[in-house]
Amino acid sequence: MFVVSNRIMVNAGFEEAFAERFRQRAGQVEKQPGFVSLQVLRPAREGAPWVVMTHWQDKAAFEAWVESEDFKLAHREQTLPKEAFGSGGGLEMHEVEIQAGSHN
Repeated sequence: MFVVSNRIMVNAGFEEAFAERFRQRAGQVEKQPGFVSLQVLRPAREGAPWVVMTHWQDKAAFEAWVESEDFKLAHREQTLPKEAFGSGGGLEMHEVEIQAGSHN
């Protein structure tokens, strides 16, 4: 399994708009071959990044999603102003080495 985490600094006052953007896109990434799951994680403490985490069957499935028209459309539609985002964060990619429990 391949996991991609996007850490995003969302400025105060834009939290609900940021979450709503993902609610409105719900169902799009799920259509992609090799997609396993998506989590949008709200930080438990102020000043920490939001984390958008996707799980894929493998790296090739993720790369195919990035090259897809749906990915381009999803990332072209920026509904929040640049003031909504702080600096820092970034994309992280990992291969699952060890997994315990069930992953739905």
